[in-house]
Amino acid sequence: MKDAFEVLSGIERRPGVTYPVLTPNLKGFERALEAGVTEVAVFGAASEAFSQKNINCSISESVERFRPVLEAAQKNNVRVRGYISCVLGCPYQGEVPLENVVNLAEKMSEMGCYEISLGDTIGIGTPLKAKKMVETVAEKVPVSNLALHFHDTRGQALANIYACLELGVSVIDASVSGLGGCPYAQGASGNVATEDVVYMLHGIGIKTGVDIEKLIETGRFISDVFGRLPQSRVSCA
Repeated sequence: MKDAFEVLSGIERRPGVTYPVLTPNLKGFERALEAGVTEVAVFGAASEAFSQKNINCSISESVERFRPVLEAAQKNNVRVRGYISCVLGCPYQGEVPLENVVNLAEKMSEMGCYEISLGDTIGIGTPLKAKKMVETVAEKVPVSNLALHFHDTRGQALANIYACLELGVSVIDASVSGLGGCPYAQGASGNVATEDVVYMLHGIGIKTGVDIEKLIETGRFISDVFGRLPQSRVSCA
């Protein structure tokens, strides 16, 4: 993230498009503010083991780290989104207590996060487990304030998303051509491909406003840059 300031300062921003950046601490937030952000994100993990590996602190310590960010954001009228990793499993400790996910989501919401993105970081979840997780979190945080961030390591992301759509979730994180991964979760694939999510949504009658042909073209462009094949099934088809 060391070149985030240069990236944000160099792009041409379009009206109606949000350009959020991760700000793990107050210094990061101040740099983001200097670059003219209107939205930032803070992140934690539902797994104690992953929290230690990823940001070298406990879950409770991570909350205290981003508390000043939320306070500063409110003073500067900047929206904050919260991310929670390992909501369905952890590469280090395996099962993750559902109560950890609920407690962290509730804390983030109380501290001012307008939305909580629930991340299956290693793509280990299955539909019923994903649905139960969202249902349980929704007892403390309204479904309208929840988003899905599912990696597709085991090919379950679309099925998991569909299961949670039935609960009323309407925000889905996705990655063009399935790019991404996690340096602290060896073997984890990227986030679910945007092309595949949009294709599914259009197929079940949900309008996204996204031109899927241009999306596929964009995915192929960036895949060529990285010298790899697109990870989107729709693109390959």
